[in-house]
Amino acid sequence: MSDGFRVGHWTDESVPTGCTVVLPPPGNVSSCDVRGMAPGSRELAALAPHMPRSEVHAIVLSGGSAFGLAAADGAMRWCAERGAGFRAGPVVIPIVPAAVVFDFAAAPGMRRPGPEEGYAACEAAIEGEVARGRVGAGTGASIGKWAGLDHRGPGGLGVASAEQDDVRVCALAVVNAFGDIVGDDGTVLAGTRAARPSLRDVEAASWSENTVLAVVTTTATIGKREAAFVAARGSDGITRAVRPAHTHYDGDVVFAVAAPGERPATRREVDLLGMLAADAVASAVRDAVR
Repeated sequence: MSDGFRVGHWTDESVPTGCTVVLPPPGNVSSCDVRGMAPGSRELAALAPHMPRSEVHAIVLSGGSAFGLAAADGAMRWCAERGAGFRAGPVVIPIVPAAVVFDFAAAPGMRRPGPEEGYAACEAAIEGEVARGRVGAGTGASIGKWAGLDHRGPGGLGVASAEQDDVRVCALAVVNAFGDIVGDDGTVLAGTRAARPSLRDVEAASWSENTVLAVVTTTATIGKREAAFVAARGSDGITRAVRPAHTHYDGDVVFAVAAPGERPATRREVDLLGMLAADAVASAVRDAVR
């Protein structure tokens, strides 16, 4: 990820499920973009461009569907113990947005990521190379479910970066998509193992268990409105790499987090950040299934 950002995973391969925490540096500016029609999330309203607070203290991505949102409680406790949060009198209140994917842990009786697991992911967070594949929030992910769950393929967690003219963004993606993963030329890289009927032919399939989540990071100095723009361009990367994308059966969410840099980004640089965010997210989605 970008300089100053730390990433940690908690993984349970026996279910399989997990959660992933991104810990940004202090003074960051954050926003998000929601394209999926069925998101499972927490604290996203605070990230809207018109809301006054722009800094987040952790971002949690988790399996377990809505149950997995409890992992953010553990990340909040971890941050509060270290004084990371905004002060309201004597109280430190961390801002910890979260989003989830529907994996095997959503089933009754399964172990789901909760407060202890979110705390453990924070404890495991490091700066540098991020573990990828069937790990963290990507452990129980699957793809290509448009033809039914019997034909799905394995998803996962991917990481990628894109850079031009000294402007750089990084992206982490958890890929649990309804659609297939495709290359820039439209070739299917990974997806359903079924023959390729039209969607009209498989309308009776179970389509409710899908989502792509991504976190885009940069060290460019931008405002909250620009962060929302970068997050939206990151969502464009999902559109490029998943077919079909952003359906009624996906809960796609992209976060954008900018660490404080040396000078404000120019308008041209913000546009470039957006282009690079789309490239990085598309590459991270593809990396998750490689």
